[in-house]
Amino acid sequence: MTLADRLRAALEEGARRDPILIESDLRDPVVGDGGALVQAAVLVAVVDRPDPSVLLTTRNATLRRHAGQVAFPGGRIDPEDRDAIDAALREAQEEIGLPRALVEVIGRADRYRTVTGYEVTPVIGVIPPDLPLLPNDSEVADWFEVPLSFLLEPANHMEQAVEWQGHERRYYEIIWQGRRIWGATAAMIVNLGRRLAYA
Repeated sequence: MTLADRLRAALEEGARRDPILIESDLRDPVVGDGGALVQAAVLVAVVDRPDPSVLLTTRNATLRRHAGQVAFPGGRIDPEDRDAIDAALREAQEEIGLPRALVEVIGRADRYRTVTGYEVTPVIGVIPPDLPLLPNDSEVADWFEVPLSFLLEPANHMEQAVEWQGHERRYYEIIWQGRRIWGATAAMIVNLGRRLAYA
């Protein structure tokens, strides 16, 4: 079974059993204008290597939101986007110069609600190795790869808790070579790992 086949099997509606997934890191996320969650999408780009890896970015330290954090390429779903897949591919091309034609889209993973009022759809795609990616300096400070096996290993998923605006916020973090992957990004990784464990 190829990497793409295994990922497809994990995302199929008729998976054998449904794992326990993380839907949000707060029971009641802060919502945007009008009480509606802002729709967003990210690209979980799995690099097709003998030991597959996942492409992640470090956000520019000057950004207004989530400055310096590790994240998947992605952002809001714009009115011009056909759907979450279109938005994730557009954002990846804008942020790191990843040509959408080189992404083998596998499908959508489980949506995640953030404390800042976003509902994020992770889009899983497989990309070739060693692409000459060019980060957009205004948004992305750096990009790097982490072995998929490391990210999906439950022993590497550390659950943390913190008080946030009068609520207990629980979140996961994954440490890779001194880089801290946490919050929504880590939660989406944990969810994907739980899906793959049942595929």
